[in-house]
Amino acid sequence: MIVHSLLTLAVIAAFLIAPNLVAAEPPVFTSKPELVLSSGAGEGPVWHPKLGLLTSGEGNINRLDLSGKATVHRKDAGSNGLLFDRYGRLIVCENRKRRITRTNKDGTITVLAKSYDGSKFNQPNDLTIDSKNRIYFSDPQYGDRSGMEIRDPTGKHVEGVYRIDPDGTVARIITHEVDRPNGLIMTPDDRYLFVADNNNGPGGSRKLWRFEMSPDGTVVSTSQTLIHDWGTTRGPDGMKLDQAGRLYVAAGLNRPNLPQETATKPTAGIYVFSPAGKLLTFAPIPRDETTNCAFGDSDGKSLFVTAGGTLWKLRTSSPGLQLK
Repeated sequence: MIVHSLLTLAVIAAFLIAPNLVAAEPPVFTSKPELVLSSGAGEGPVWHPKLGLLTSGEGNINRLDLSGKATVHRKDAGSNGLLFDRYGRLIVCENRKRRITRTNKDGTITVLAKSYDGSKFNQPNDLTIDSKNRIYFSDPQYGDRSGMEIRDPTGKHVEGVYRIDPDGTVARIITHEVDRPNGLIMTPDDRYLFVADNNNGPGGSRKLWRFEMSPDGTVVSTSQTLIHDWGTTRGPDGMKLDQAGRLYVAAGLNRPNLPQETATKPTAGIYVFSPAGKLLTFAPIPRDETTNCAFGDSDGKSLFVTAGGTLWKLRTSSPGLQLK
């Protein structure tokens, strides 16, 4: 009787444990980084189901088509961040010409924004879009600061975040809350805006921030929340979301860039955060200066990563988030 009871308890315990085993989450990454291109992929990766992958590199917008052939998509674009809107039009941060443009399906280019209150932007860097087709972009200044035009009422230079409404209105939503804004992304419910703070100067901030958004497309000023601090190594850059709500952030260095950036251990790669902001895992990229990432391929489970002009690919368990 005792043996029978013990066997019964063992069977019950097995059934209780089994659902937990079935529900165990798969690893975020299902492959190691694979080198795809050794040049031409400096920044701004974006996927198009017919064109393949576009990147900014060597002054051009470059294309890796569905067959794996690399070509120049638009020469001398002077671009950084790239984004396809819901109509399949390419939105471009043209940091060289200090403007945001839209490449229409007929190939013509429309300038969406080139100044704020009559002053030219700094270096439009990266961009995201919300459910109402409002475009948000960062405008940092790297390198020489003598040409900066935008100032606040006290005369201080501004490296801000701006919103372009569908009617063409341009509004600034972040002025000095972020030291030097870089990558950014909006959650699909328009509730949160994540902003990379990447000041690579001495003593600069290298942090990932989250802001709550109001329905009118402005940030809730009291909502600024620190998600992660990279300390004195290279800070966060471009980022993307997957369909599970996880955030993939390109950041870090493998070699020190002294005196302003340290790297006592390699930190270059993709940092993955839960929807609540917890660091889940880190995928190191062998090449230095990991700058951005984008999901692609037919199943959306390939994460393309730009790093020091090279292009890498990792497979993921969850597809990337696509515009709807």
